[in-house]
Amino acid sequence: QVQLVESGGGLVQPGGSLTLSCTASGSISRIYAMGWYRQAPGKKRELVGTITSGGRINLEDPVKGRFSISQDNAKNTAYLQMNSLKPEDTAVYFCVVDMGGDRWDYWGQGTQVTVSS
Repeated sequence: QVQLVESGGGLVQPGGSLTLSCTASGSISRIYAMGWYRQAPGKKRELVGTITSGGRINLEDPVKGRFSISQDNAKNTAYLQMNSLKPEDTAVYFCVVDMGGDRWDYWGQGTQVTVSS
């Protein structure tokens, strides 16, 4: 079993910044990629971005230019740096990990991000 623990969520004003972190622990053989999803109230869960173990990054259009993803492979940790936050970024953010190269195997419990004045 693998556990994903997210941290860093909270309340921030529009235009502000937050950094989320996600650490994987447990029976980790290999991590191919980690990623972030989010789900706003009443909306479908959507992909925010991903990072492979080799450092290839993909960010979805709604967050391009404002969010960035990084990782510390030695710590099995991924980070989501969120800048210029907007009220529409309000959501529960979930961390995911791909350990087989073909799907998201584990999900974190989610961390709430609220952007409001």
